[in-house]
Amino acid sequence: MKNTSYQLDELNFETQIGGMGTENDDYQIPVIDMSDFENRRDEITEALWQAATEVGFFQLTNHDLPVAEINQAFLESERYFALDKTEKAKNQLKDGLNAGWEFMNQVRPSTGTKDQKESFQITLPNMQGCWPAEETLPGFKTRTLDFEDKAWHLGMKVLSCFADKLGFERDFFTKAHDKTQADYQSTLRLLHYLPMPKEALDPSLWRAGAHTDFDCLTMVFQKEGQGGLQVCAGKDAQNSQSWTNVKPVDGVITCNIGDMLMRWSDDKLKSTLHRVRMPKPAENQGARYSMAFFCQANKDVIIQGPEKKYEPISAADYLKLRINANFAK
Repeated sequence: MKNTSYQLDELNFETQIGGMGTENDDYQIPVIDMSDFENRRDEITEALWQAATEVGFFQLTNHDLPVAEINQAFLESERYFALDKTEKAKNQLKDGLNAGWEFMNQVRPSTGTKDQKESFQITLPNMQGCWPAEETLPGFKTRTLDFEDKAWHLGMKVLSCFADKLGFERDFFTKAHDKTQADYQSTLRLLHYLPMPKEALDPSLWRAGAHTDFDCLTMVFQKEGQGGLQVCAGKDAQNSQSWTNVKPVDGVITCNIGDMLMRWSDDKLKSTLHRVRMPKPAENQGARYSMAFFCQANKDVIIQGPEKKYEPISAADYLKLRINANFAK
C-alpha cells in the first residue's frame, strides 16, 4: 500500500505519514462562539477565517444545534450499531456512493491497514435499500434525517462566512450543496469504533489512520469520555508529526477544512491531518461513538478558486478519486 501512487497530490502526501509521532497538548484549537450570529456575523467570519487559514481546525460553541438533539442522534446511532451484523448487512455500503453500512472496509493510504470501526453513511439521493426496516428500528430514519438537515443548515452558515471572505456571493456554497438536487453529495456518517481488549492491541492498527478529509467542511460530534481524535499541530524537534488531543465535550462541535475547500480557496484555507488513535493500555478500551457531517459539493458543481490556481474539476470526479483510494475492494 505504501508504494501505491495516486492521481491527487494530497493522497500521495498521506502515504508518507506514519508512526505515532509525539503528543503536544500545549497547542490550543481555536474555539468560536456562534451566538447572536446575524448581529455578530462580521466578528464570527473573521474568527473563522483566522482559524481556517492558520490551523484548519476549530470548535463551535453556542451554535443552533441543542445538546439534547445531538444526544438523541447519538442514541439513534447506538441503536443502529447494536443490531446484529446480518441485519446491518442488508444495508450494505453502495460502491462509491457513501450510502449504507460498512464494517472495517476503510483503508487509509497513510497506514495500509483497515480502520478499526464500522459506519453508517447517509447521502440522501442514494439511500434506497440502505435504511433498516421501520419495524426493526422504529423512528430511526425520521430522527436521523432530522439531525442531518439541522447539521446541513449549520454547515451552510459556516460556509457562508468563507464565501464572503473569498469574494463569492454569500449563498455560493449553499447553492453548491443544494440538498433538493439529485446530485447532492453531503453525508452524515455515524461511527462506531470497536472496543479493543488490551491483549489484542496492535501498534500497526488505528481507529482511523492519519488523513485529511476530502470534503469542504467536516463537523464532528463527540461524546464526553470517548477521546482519541488528534490533530497534527506541526512537527516536533525531531521533525516527526506532533499531535494534539481534541478533548470531547458534549455540545461542542469540532470542525475542519477539507481538501475540496482548500482547493476551492486556492490553498488559502488549510486542510489539516488528523487521526483517531487506539486507546492506550491505561485508558478505557470500550467502544467509541462519534458522528461526522461532511459538506461535499453536488456532483455537477465545478471546483475552481477565484485565482484559478488549479484546473477545474467536477465535485463528482474529485470525490471519486478520493473514495476509491480509501476503501478496500
